[in-house]
Amino acid sequence: MLSPRSSKPRESGHLPVPKHIAIIMDGNGRWARRRFMPRVAGHRKGVEAVRAVVSRCAERGVGYLTLFAFSSENWRRPPEEVSFLMQLFVRALEEEVARLHENSIRLRIVGDLSRFEPGLIELIRNAEQLTAGNTGLNLTVAANYGGRWDIMQAVNRMLKAHPDRQGDYTEAELAPYLAMAYAPEPDLFIRTGGEQRISNFLLWQLAYTELYFTDSLWPEFNKDAVDTAIASFQQRERRFGRTSEQVQAAAAEAAVGVVGRHA
Repeated sequence: MLSPRSSKPRESGHLPVPKHIAIIMDGNGRWARRRFMPRVAGHRKGVEAVRAVVSRCAERGVGYLTLFAFSSENWRRPPEEVSFLMQLFVRALEEEVARLHENSIRLRIVGDLSRFEPGLIELIRNAEQLTAGNTGLNLTVAANYGGRWDIMQAVNRMLKAHPDRQGDYTEAELAPYLAMAYAPEPDLFIRTGGEQRISNFLLWQLAYTELYFTDSLWPEFNKDAVDTAIASFQQRERRFGRTSEQVQAAAAEAAVGVVGRHA
C-alpha cells in the first residue's frame, strides 16, 4: 500500500496538517460501470488508490489515517461481490503488510470481526502483531464497522466494567471503550464519489471534524487529490464552540509564545 520510503520533507509547520484523516472510499462500482467493466474491477482498481493515499499521507506527516473499507451494511450487497471483497481483503493483507512494515506503518483493523472467516481473522491478528511496534503513520482499516455498533459495544463494555454502578456516566468515561480510543478524533473527513453523508462512519468521533466531499470516484483519488483536500482543510477556521475572535486571539497568543521561545 506504500511506495518505498520517500525523501520528501515533511510539512514545514506554516500551515496545519491534519493529525487524523478519515476517508469513506466511495465510487469503485461506478468507476467500473462507466468503463463497461464488472464492479469487482473497480474494487481492484481502488486498491491502487489506497496505496497512493497511504503514501501521500505518510509524506505529508499525517499521524493517523482511517479508511472505511467495509461497513456492517455492506453484507446486503450481492453475494458474489461480498465474496470478492473478502478475497480482496485477504489478498491485500497477504501482499501489502510487509510493505507497510518496511515503511514503519502500524496497521489496525477495527469493527466486528466475528462474521469473518477464521483464516481472515488470523491474517488480521498477524498483521497487527507484525506492525505493532512501528512508529510511522497509524493506518486503521474499518471492516464490518458501523458507528452505532461502535457506540453500543462501548456502552456495553463500560457497563460490564462497572457492574455495581448505577448510571451517571460521562462522555470522558465512555471514550476509552470506543474501537478507536487509541487515536485522536479525526480533523478531516473525506468522502469520494459525490455523496454528501457520513453513512454510519465514526458517528461519535466526527462531532467536530471538518467535512470534505468530492465528486472524484475513489479509483481516481490520487496524491494530488489528497493535497487538494488538505489545502481545503488549511483554509478553514476550527472554532470548537468559540467565536472567531477568540480563535484568532488564541492563535496570536500561541504565535507570540513560539517567537519568545526562539528569541
